[in-house]
Amino acid sequence: MAYGRIILPLVQLLGLCPLLGVTNSVVNSLGLGLATIFVLFASNSCVSMIRNVTPAEIRLPAFVMIIAAAVTCTELLMQAYAFEMYEILGIFLPLITTNCVILGRADGFACKNSLPAAAYDGLIMGLGFALVLFLLGAARELIGTGAIFANMDLIFGTGAAEWKWVLNKDYPQFLLAVLPPGAFILTGLLIALKNIIDNHIAKIQLARSAPAEKISKRVRVTGTIT
Repeated sequence: MAYGRIILPLVQLLGLCPLLGVTNSVVNSLGLGLATIFVLFASNSCVSMIRNVTPAEIRLPAFVMIIAAAVTCTELLMQAYAFEMYEILGIFLPLITTNCVILGRADGFACKNSLPAAAYDGLIMGLGFALVLFLLGAARELIGTGAIFANMDLIFGTGAAEWKWVLNKDYPQFLLAVLPPGAFILTGLLIALKNIIDNHIAKIQLARSAPAEKISKRVRVTGTIT
């Protein structure tokens, strides 16, 4: 169940705009991923708490208002504690309000389930979205620049400035990887890898659930047959 929720954003290509827009480095991917986790967790929890008192006619507008409030809180927190990251993410932070991942989970799950279940769903879905962002950002940064984990101090403080790992000082930068076409190509490769893993898991499950072959026993017949 958790595996399905984690890979759902990748399978259904949910939130494709930020997926392609900010994943040119690990630090940008983590910044948006952490913001999305917070918004999903907070919005799912709030939607679940008001599910029994919200009329069906105003359900979706109420959900959007809750999500927008959570996004506003996220923006204020980033302005206070990670202002440079806030400026880098730019328009993609307020665009979290219209992210179909968040609104879809609010309408499809949180409004129909209890608070613990909705909060867990928001956390797992957020982690899945952040994981996809991280993998894509790491691949694009490494292939494009020959380095990884650059500028991590924007999120984790000055001590993280030394986290940068350089593959090769003479690495020729591959510009395509950090441009939007590179994001499309690497996203397709991630989906292909996911399909390979799913097919392998399906084969294992099929082999385990297949009934054991019946062993035929030879019957010895004695006497005279007429």
